[in-house]
Amino acid sequence: MTALTLLLTRPRPQCAPWLARLAELGVTAAALPLIEILPARDAAPVTAAWAALAAVDLAFFVSPNAVEQFFAHADRPWPARALAACVGPGSAQALAAQGVPAGQIVQPAADAASLDSEHLWACLAPRRDWAGARVLLLRGDGGRDWLAERLRTAGARVEAVTVYHRAGPRFGAAEQALLAAARAEPLRFVWLFSSAEAVGHLRGLGLIDQRAIATHPRIADAARAAGFAPVVLARPAPEAVTEALKAL
Repeated sequence: MTALTLLLTRPRPQCAPWLARLAELGVTAAALPLIEILPARDAAPVTAAWAALAAVDLAFFVSPNAVEQFFAHADRPWPARALAACVGPGSAQALAAQGVPAGQIVQPAADAASLDSEHLWACLAPRRDWAGARVLLLRGDGGRDWLAERLRTAGARVEAVTVYHRAGPRFGAAEQALLAAARAEPLRFVWLFSSAEAVGHLRGLGLIDQRAIATHPRIADAARAAGFAPVVLARPAPEAVTEALKAL
């Protein structure tokens, strides 16, 4: 039987470490980024956020992209007062790599049922009284506001700052060939989705009989709605994805 190739659809900067770890785990994988990450169209709010960071109680990073793009404007060390929150291990690793102390990084428990805003809030809620707290929501242009609304309900002052811009995929010749191969021989490939938006970029491309792994139930629902089947869930870590791939 021909080995399956796992198609990584994460933004381009995140693919290299995943490819390296999956290779160590014996997984054949290739990058087919479905979202392009670009700097924010207006950098002024990002630099203003850095200037005010010493007075911030919590900065919530929605993804590793948010970490990378926010720290691209860094002009000072991470302040001792501010917590840095995120929902996934990739973002936590990116924060640590940027020098944020481990004791100031808040993320869902390793054994949480899902890595999302709901399980992050379960960690944040008991840490303090959030009334009057100043919070930065560091994200792309748009996105889910569940945690921001929860914090506002608790009395926090939440400011959303767009630190990067998302665009559709820009495939080179090799990536176009990879997409054509997946369309022609679907049983050779399995898609890995970490974003419902990425799934949306595949609509209308004539993909049938495609299998997928999704890192959250909402993403899995989007993949099924787009015609992928079967779709299995896995935590957003190479080891968990490897086990899901074996199950397929």
